[in-house]
Amino acid sequence: MGSCYALCMPTGRPKKPLILSPEERVKLEQWARRPKTAQRLALRSRIVLRCAEGLSNQSVARELRITGATVCKWRERFRTTRLEGLADEPRPGAPREITDAQVEDLITRTLESTPAQATHWSTRSMARATKLSRATISRIWRAFGLQPHRTETFKLSSDPFFVEKVRDVVGLYLNPPDRAVVLCVDEKSQVQALDRTRPVLPMRPGIPERQTHDYIRHGTTSLFAALEVATGKVIGKCQRRHRSQEFLKFLEELDGQLPAEQEIHLVMDNYGTHKSPKGKRWFARHPRYHLHFTPTSASWLNQVERFFAQITQRRIRRGTFTHVCELEQAIHDYVRHHNQNPKPFIWTATANAILGKVQRFCERTSETGH
Repeated sequence: MGSCYALCMPTGRPKKPLILSPEERVKLEQWARRPKTAQRLALRSRIVLRCAEGLSNQSVARELRITGATVCKWRERFRTTRLEGLADEPRPGAPREITDAQVEDLITRTLESTPAQATHWSTRSMARATKLSRATISRIWRAFGLQPHRTETFKLSSDPFFVEKVRDVVGLYLNPPDRAVVLCVDEKSQVQALDRTRPVLPMRPGIPERQTHDYIRHGTTSLFAALEVATGKVIGKCQRRHRSQEFLKFLEELDGQLPAEQEIHLVMDNYGTHKSPKGKRWFARHPRYHLHFTPTSASWLNQVERFFAQITQRRIRRGTFTHVCELEQAIHDYVRHHNQNPKPFIWTATANAILGKVQRFCERTSETGH
C-alpha cells in the first residue's frame, strides 16, 4: 500500500506559482493573438499564459508542441523580469576590428593632410595610406560627415559700409515702414534661349529624362523684375538689352503699376545701370522712391535673387527654346502663374545674427580676426 502511494506522488521540484497582473494578462493576450508578425513573441506569450493557468511545464510543452526546456526557460524569464524578459536580448556580435587609434589617424589624415600629387583624399588613396578597406573608410567618413571630394566657394564683401547697409536692408525686411511698398529690384541678364541638337527623351520608369549635352544658341534676353516683399508678387519684363535705357523703361512700367499715393522703397545692388546719371535724374523727379543698396558682393541680401533661382530651376534650365520670343513668352507665363497665388519669402535672420556669423567666419579664415 505504501509503495503504491509513493508511485502516485508527483516528482521533481515544485514550480513557483506564476501570477499575472491584469495589465500583464491583457498585454500577453494581445501578443499571443498576433497572426503573422513576431511569432516568437506570440509563442512566448502563450507559454506564460498557459503556465499562469496552473499547467505543468510538460503539459504546456505537449499542447504547444515544443520542448519542456523551452517552457522552463520562458517561464523563469518572465517570473524574474516580467514582460521585458520575453524580448530577445541584444547579441554581442563580432568584436570590432578597427581600433580607436586607427579611426583617429584616419580622421587626422583627412583633415590635416593631402595625398602626394593630389588636392584631396579619395577612398582608394586613403586605403593605400592607412591599409584599411575602402568600405571602412567610406563608413567612417559618413559617420563624421566628411566629404573630401566636395568643395564650395564663398565671397566676403569688401564694402566699407557693409555693416550699415546690412542693418538698413534687413531692418527694411523685418520692420517695413507703415503704408509703404518695399520692392526688391534686379535683373537676370543674359538668359539664353537654348535648343537641343536632338529631341529630348522623356522620363521612363527607372530612367530620368535625357537631353543632349550640346545645344544651339538662339539669342539672349534679360529679365527685369521687382519682388514685393510683403506679398511675394512679382512685376517682370523681358528686354533684349541690359543698359540704363532698359532699366529706365522698367522703372516707368513699375511706376505705372504702383499706387500713386504710396511711398516706395527699392532694394537694389550696386550695378552700374542702377546708378547711371539718367537713373539719378529719374529718381530725383520721383521723390517718393527711396533707394536702399545692398553691400558689394552681397546679392544674397536681395530677395528677388531667390525668385530668379526659382524660375531658373523650374522653367528655364531644362527648357528647350527655338527662339528668344519663345523664351520670353515662357518667362512671362511663369510670372503670371506665380502671381495667381504669390507667397512671400519669409526673412528671419536679424542683422546682428548675420554680422555675428560673418565675424565668426572671418575669425576662422584670418589670422588677425578682423
